[in-house]
Amino acid sequence: MTKMKLTLAFLFVISTSILYGQTTITLFPDQAETKINKEIYGHFAEHLGRCIYGGIYVGENSDIPNTRGFRDDVTGALIDMKIPLLRWPGGCFADTYNWKDGIGPREERPSMVNVHWGNVTEDNSFGTHEFLEFCELINAEPYINVNVGSGTVREASEWIEYVTSSNISPMTDLRKKNGREEPWEVKYWGIGNENWGCGGNMTPEYYADVYRNFASYAGGAEYKIACGASDFDYNWTDVLMSKMQSKKNLMQGLSLHYYTVTHDWAKKGSATDFDEEEWFTTLSKTLLMDELIQKHSTIMDKYDPEKRVGLIVDEWGNWFDVEPGTNPGFLYQQNTLRDALVAGINLNIFNNHADRVKMSNIAQTINVLQSVILTKDDEMVLTPTYYVFKMYSVHQDATLIPANIKSGKYEIEGKSIPTINASASSKNGVVSITLCNLDPNKSENIVISVPQGEFASASGQVITAENMNDFNDFGERESVSLMEFNVPKPKDGKLAIELPSKSVVLIQMK
Repeated sequence: MTKMKLTLAFLFVISTSILYGQTTITLFPDQAETKINKEIYGHFAEHLGRCIYGGIYVGENSDIPNTRGFRDDVTGALIDMKIPLLRWPGGCFADTYNWKDGIGPREERPSMVNVHWGNVTEDNSFGTHEFLEFCELINAEPYINVNVGSGTVREASEWIEYVTSSNISPMTDLRKKNGREEPWEVKYWGIGNENWGCGGNMTPEYYADVYRNFASYAGGAEYKIACGASDFDYNWTDVLMSKMQSKKNLMQGLSLHYYTVTHDWAKKGSATDFDEEEWFTTLSKTLLMDELIQKHSTIMDKYDPEKRVGLIVDEWGNWFDVEPGTNPGFLYQQNTLRDALVAGINLNIFNNHADRVKMSNIAQTINVLQSVILTKDDEMVLTPTYYVFKMYSVHQDATLIPANIKSGKYEIEGKSIPTINASASSKNGVVSITLCNLDPNKSENIVISVPQGEFASASGQVITAENMNDFNDFGERESVSLMEFNVPKPKDGKLAIELPSKSVVLIQMK
């Protein structure tokens, strides 16, 4: 866009803001060129608490309706949500896991102690075959994390060969012996997890050398993801990018982990019992994701201006204290409207940085941290976060539309954050805008403008609730779900709406 066009667009934004209300969003479809990878809407399933056992897998002999041991209700819900990708087996669990313990006849598989999560016995009845069969069942791309912390190069290399190779080889023969004739198509492989912490407490310099060693023997892995930084550790990113610059073929992605923790790691706060100050703090800390991505991306740009290496945010979400009376090592927490806002904000941020962010995985899929699904025996609950992912599925593999957002401020006790957070995309002739109103008390008048755009119709969906800490619980009617949101017909490329307080909204125009 020329300088004159940008000036006119800016004046258009200011004039419509004065004329129509506090917030304006101006979209520029003529600048849309960046694809929003569907993998940005990925999920994470670790051998932790009841995520795998009781959540995804109950076994063929369970009274809970299942297909080959996988819960039918969970499978159906994930398909309906359009889950695009699933990361496994961890997390910290990955760096204590020997994949060979999880193959072959289940009755012959050795057990182990899950030292990271509750010291419970893991019987390995859910292993490589089960994970990949589940991914096929739910139509999700698999993302496998190999063991670098306590494993060996040969162990990792043989796992990749076992899964992906069609050559005549010992690992191919072993896979066929275990019932899988053809190899799986597994594109994404993580080489280690949190190696700065539970994955070995390594320095970035040491890990970079270890990574190069492992990646050199990961020939069957098309897209290799290195362990990246935790939060604000920009030095880790700088060291990894620097040391991999001469070996560009060995690294296609670099991870980033950031959890929204309202208070601190010692006392993280309740998932359901919180006041407005905690609501504000949680959302303001969530917005830091934008700063993190910008600063890590700037470092990556220094070594990779072509943006060849993807930034992979493969662990993110709210982390609260566990629910009272539950195992502290199982990380089970409820999920309120606040979680819906956190999910919406993060996904908008990832969309807006789709030139560098190529994948993200919320932690975790079922019964752990910010889950999309909760289960208890044969019951299942869809959380507010689930409905955000279902709503935002319209962005998967769509084209990002650049937007100029002029928002008011949500203020509390002298602190402020933008009231509105949003992203937009186009796909198959439909423009989709997802918006979050962070203010729990006031609705917000918004004008969405598309200069020179003409639309015949518009429709909407909304996620909100009466109270900021409302949640969906077993045996109760849903308090937070996906509802229709009535919007007027666009006129002259403009659409004026009133966004409800504490809401996540989808507007589609065509």
